[in-house]
Order: sequence, then C-alpha cells, then structure tokens
Amino acid sequence: MIKEPFYRDGLCFSCRRCSSCCRYESGFVFLSEKDVRVLSAARGMEYSDFVKTWCRWVPSEGGKDRLSLKEKADYDCIFWKDGCTVYGARPLQCRTFPFWSSVVGSREAWNTAKTGCPGMDSGAAHSREEIEACLAARRAEPLVMRISPGVRGL
Repeated sequence: MIKEPFYRDGLCFSCRRCSSCCRYESGFVFLSEKDVRVLSAARGMEYSDFVKTWCRWVPSEGGKDRLSLKEKADYDCIFWKDGCTVYGARPLQCRTFPFWSSVVGSREAWNTAKTGCPGMDSGAAHSREEIEACLAARRAEPLVMRISPGVRGL
C-alpha cells in the first residue's frame, strides 16, 4: 500500500513578502541552468560574468559543488534590498517555496518550517497537484554542479 502524503488534501500558503526566507539566517539559493540564464539576462550580464559576480560554489556530497547565490555579510540574499530586486526573475527555489521536498516530506517538517513563515497555513489553498507540480519542476531543472577542485578520479 502506498502511503498518501500528508498534503493529500492540499496546503494553504500565501507569501506575505515578509522576507524572512530571504534574510537574517545563512542559507543557500541553489541554481539551475535556467535560473542562471534568466537572472543573467535580467541583470544584463553574460552567463559567466553573472556566476563570477553573484554566485558561489558550495561543497556537496560525492565530491561535487553546487552553484548558489551569494549572501551578504548579514546573511541577507545578495539580491535583497527593501525587497527582492530580481523578483520577476527569481530562481525556481524561491518561486516554489514552501513546496520543497524537504518541507512537504512530512507534517513535522512542514510544522518546523512554518515557525519562520507567517504565510504557511494561511491564505490561498494549493492542491496536491499544485504542490507536486512544484516538486516536479525541481526534478526537471537539475542544479548546476561541478566536480570539486582537487577531487580526482570522478
């Protein structure tokens, strides 16, 4: 028997634009190729220049690094200034919050995440199909990765 997800009847969420997911705590905004293309175009930059200016490589499992946006010294997203300065071009990770596998994987994970987000469990109802479309979008847009410098034999 296949276990139904806890969100089988949907979940409520409406972004309050409070920026608590964009500020105050260290974190990563991992990017897909499409994210980088859209963001670099929005900033009027070449892809490689965008990566050099606005991104950092984060060590991951298996001797690989993942591409993430930088953050400021105070942990704000590099594109936060009185709100998101790239809102129309924001990465998939930002557009699909809170419908990430790490958040909707269990009721406990959802409850933990909602302590920092006033938009969770309030506002617009999102169906199981909408939630699963967000999860599928992440699978369809894999993250930019590279072999970590100094790693041999991969």
